[in-house]
Amino acid sequence: MCSAANPRQGHAVCDEIEKGLKETGERPVSIEGYDPGEWILMDYGDFLVHIFSATARSFYDLERLWRHARVVDIPVD
Repeated sequence: MCSAANPRQGHAVCDEIEKGLKETGERPVSIEGYDPGEWILMDYGDFLVHIFSATARSFYDLERLWRHARVVDIPVD
């Protein structure tokens, strides 16, 4: 989950995630919400990526819904 300042930044974040994962052989099952850019959902089958505008992230508050889920840190090279 992450926030983007505007739809253009959300598109850039989505594009970079897709590019990076494609290099490791991962392809999304689907990507939804890209054009409006308020909430972009990238579904990779085993995991999801949520890219929100600040307003959408606050409204949907997924952190509250998943507050009991285990946090997994992803190392950055």
